[in-house]
Amino acid sequence: MSTPRPAYAADPARSRGRRLPEPPAPTRSEFQRDRDRIIHSTAFRRLVYKTQVFLNHEGDLFRTRLTHSLEVAQLGRSIARSLGLDEDLVEAVALAHDLGHTPFGHAGQDVLDECMRAHGGFEHNLQSLRVVDQLEQRYPDFDGLNLCFETREGILKHCSRRHAELIEAVEPDGIATRFLHGGQPSLEAQLCNLADEVAYNAHDVDDGVRSGLIELEQLLDVELVREHWRASLDAHPGLAGKRLLFETIRRMLSAQVYDIIDATRAALDEAAPSDVDAVRRAEKPLLRFSPEMRIKSTALKRFLFANLYRHPQVQSTRSRAEQVLRDLFAAYSSDATQMPADFAERADRERACADYIAGMTDRFAIREHQRLTGKTLF
Repeated sequence: MSTPRPAYAADPARSRGRRLPEPPAPTRSEFQRDRDRIIHSTAFRRLVYKTQVFLNHEGDLFRTRLTHSLEVAQLGRSIARSLGLDEDLVEAVALAHDLGHTPFGHAGQDVLDECMRAHGGFEHNLQSLRVVDQLEQRYPDFDGLNLCFETREGILKHCSRRHAELIEAVEPDGIATRFLHGGQPSLEAQLCNLADEVAYNAHDVDDGVRSGLIELEQLLDVELVREHWRASLDAHPGLAGKRLLFETIRRMLSAQVYDIIDATRAALDEAAPSDVDAVRRAEKPLLRFSPEMRIKSTALKRFLFANLYRHPQVQSTRSRAEQVLRDLFAAYSSDATQMPADFAERADRERACADYIAGMTDRFAIREHQRLTGKTLF
């Protein structure tokens, strides 16, 4: 006997629908259908060769955008199950949230935003929406994947006011409305935002120590790591090396997951939202950490920013990645025939350049740079 769906959970049977109506699938819910379309998309497959922190060629065991997205989906589904939320919607948003990320991680986003400053800028969340709304070309009846409102709402995690106004003009009272008038997305979308943060912190600790750029002993200055390192040793005296690191991270993840579940239940009990739209009208997200865990998580994030993301070795890689993408943008914008025909023939040349470059994997961008410039930066 199935458990009744809470009123605040998204319901695929009550979805706000697709931009182009389609008949229902006989064996899948609307959100399951979205998830499946995302998994079969070209943009999703490319994530396996897109940088998280370390470039793909720097080591086979470092996270990529694909493995990161899978970890976000796992954490999201686990929490969703405990809270009675729609797991399929959570999974769909988690798997799609980074589809618009550039090669070379945030360095690529910053360069494209710089190159596109006079042409509308570049935001990776907005680019993820462009991928599922326009750039994927798989179906005879429409561009993009024609996803449900709820999935698209979750993908658009951040949006500048200028871009929100543009979206609102063509989609009134749509996915960008909350960026203009306040409010929240669904709980499932809120959950993906927080699962993304939890996954980032955990796997960047793992990859940072594995790379040798940070030491576990350094991390003991961070309360969230220190308390679970001590708990790991209390439970397993003499534990050391990789097993100690993995056990510490496992306990950190569990503590954050349980904290989110408890804090969110308390927030839902207090707010008592009558339906999904009541969740959207809330002033603050109802899916949350406790105040204590928020402080601990933020401290870990700051440590990683200062000691990993700003590490000289990572910065050296970043500067070369930035040069690759600047050179590519300059080459394509001056000679569009260097791009495939479906990009070269577009009237909005600069946006076509940004779309083409954003869709590249790290290794393809490096090969294209070598082809166009004769230089080898990596």
